[in-house]
Amino acid sequence: MNHLLTVSLLLAVSVLAGCATHVSPEQRPYTAEETRELAMEALNRSGLSFDEYHAKKAALLGESQFDKKAEMSAGRAIQLHGRPS
Repeated sequence: MNHLLTVSLLLAVSVLAGCATHVSPEQRPYTAEETRELAMEALNRSGLSFDEYHAKKAALLGESQFDKKAEMSAGRAIQLHGRPS
């Protein structure tokens, strides 16, 4: 009887201990797309002005300041030594 009680108690403790352990998923580095998504989410949450937001968004997305004809886009203004372009 005592042997049966001991085995039952050990079984119950091991089941409860198994349920209490946290199994974390395998750690892996973020892909470039996931990193870009996280950066965009952080940018969306930041309280930047309209111009600052679009400048940082363009930098994150890697958008060119020039169109396919090598002409500067009118929608993008850059500062050259403190003066407008």
